[in-house]
Amino acid sequence: MHSVLAQAASGALSFELRLGQSSVLTICILALLTFVLREIVLYFTRHSMPPGPFRWPVIGNALQLPQDHPWVKYTEWAKMYGPLMQLDVLGQHMLVITSAQTARDLMEKRSSIYSDRPHLVMAGDLAGFGDTLILQNYGEEFRYQRKLVSHSFSPSVIHRYYDLQEAAARRLVLAVIEDPDSLESSTRLHIASIILRMTYGYTVKGVDDPLFTTGIAVINGFSEATRPGAWPVDFVPILQYVPHWVPGFVFTKKAREWRGVLERALWAPYYWCKENYARDAAHGLCLCGSILAAEGSQLSSDQEWLFVNAAVTVMGGGLDTNISTILSFVLAMLRFPEVQKKAQAEIDAVIGTNRLPLISDRHSLPYVRSVVTEVYRWIPAVPLGIPHALRQDDHYDGLFLSKGSVVVPNVWGMLHDPSIYPAPHEFKPERYGGLDAEMTKVTDIAFGFGRRACPGFYFAEGTIFAIVATVLAICDVVPTVDEHGQEVIPEVSLTSGAIVSPENVKCAFRPRSGRVKDILVEAVETEQE
Repeated sequence: MHSVLAQAASGALSFELRLGQSSVLTICILALLTFVLREIVLYFTRHSMPPGPFRWPVIGNALQLPQDHPWVKYTEWAKMYGPLMQLDVLGQHMLVITSAQTARDLMEKRSSIYSDRPHLVMAGDLAGFGDTLILQNYGEEFRYQRKLVSHSFSPSVIHRYYDLQEAAARRLVLAVIEDPDSLESSTRLHIASIILRMTYGYTVKGVDDPLFTTGIAVINGFSEATRPGAWPVDFVPILQYVPHWVPGFVFTKKAREWRGVLERALWAPYYWCKENYARDAAHGLCLCGSILAAEGSQLSSDQEWLFVNAAVTVMGGGLDTNISTILSFVLAMLRFPEVQKKAQAEIDAVIGTNRLPLISDRHSLPYVRSVVTEVYRWIPAVPLGIPHALRQDDHYDGLFLSKGSVVVPNVWGMLHDPSIYPAPHEFKPERYGGLDAEMTKVTDIAFGFGRRACPGFYFAEGTIFAIVATVLAICDVVPTVDEHGQEVIPEVSLTSGAIVSPENVKCAFRPRSGRVKDILVEAVETEQE
């Protein structure tokens, strides 16, 4: 009996062992097949993805990302890999678009899936810019913020700000006439005065005004925090938990500093407007005043938070980009004096020399408009735009574009495409033939794509035109001279950040005649009364 039981047990054990071995073998085979299938899928997926530079295992293109002036390298790569290329940084896909048509096809025609922003740990989480209109993800909050801003900047109401913009332009020109070394500081001060007055109803008192200095600081912080590829924490989020005292991890300290500045920029001007609006001192011609007039005590704390983040975006987004554009204009006038003479001749013929130009003169001055457009093209203030993010998998022109990819519009490359703009590094307003349709092709690229296009375009357009036309009507922009009396023409040297600007632009604004300077001085004095 025991023998029979033993044989039965031995048989059962043998069967279980064979079954176990078979199961293990089956599992191994299935695992191997899964691995092989996965590799096959990845192989074909990789081969259907956009081309790009060689990717190293694990780190991808992390070591190849250019830190300075990346738009130049991306434009070079586009010549080798095409107008839509892909970079991989530690597993994060980045699509770089250097074709205006491709950008329109994706970010405008498919804007429903290309309107998100990438999750920027440094700028969004650590520095606190994540809820600002410019970095807000596409959704209800974004639409609410954009509606607030778009209403105040729509073509139907923008004329309300013309007097404000023209007055600031005249003060700026007079300041540089009297002190040529103040070009950059005066440009910054007077553009900020326009934006703070328009946004909050606040009048800047001078270069030491705390609201002015805070605005400048928050813009500098944002530009650094959003610099493409500059912060490893954006690709390896766990790094945000490393203490700031660990060598090489000072970015957390910088982020805390920027967050503190942002808090002041969010609330100080808003509370000033709120207090003075109640006294009827800030109203009508300002974004904050109009919102308080319409909503008043009906604003919830959530709506108030969204509003201050939208308002600070107006202040920040409009300041540095406009400063960059004006400095680029001055640089162009120094390097291409024949353009300056031609624009002045148009102003003299259309407006004469007995009055100052107005924003309402724009449509009568096609060459001056072309000069402004060429500035946008020649040195775009935001050469890589603000990155978008792809919400879901997509296919384009036979290529697979994966969900979550960061989408970078190479604005510089698009506006320096020699097949569209011959001799792209030359400043040639004539290339538009005075046609608004041709100029619009530039501004449609320079001011963003689809649902993320700049809502303040018409306001910026008025500010830049007012300054450019006033400079050309009143002054000759002339170079400085060295100790030997030789003219010093600045080189085209640009800063490197999300927002770029020409460096070391030195010049003088020389009045074209005593009469036109008298007209300018009289206008400034009258406006200050």
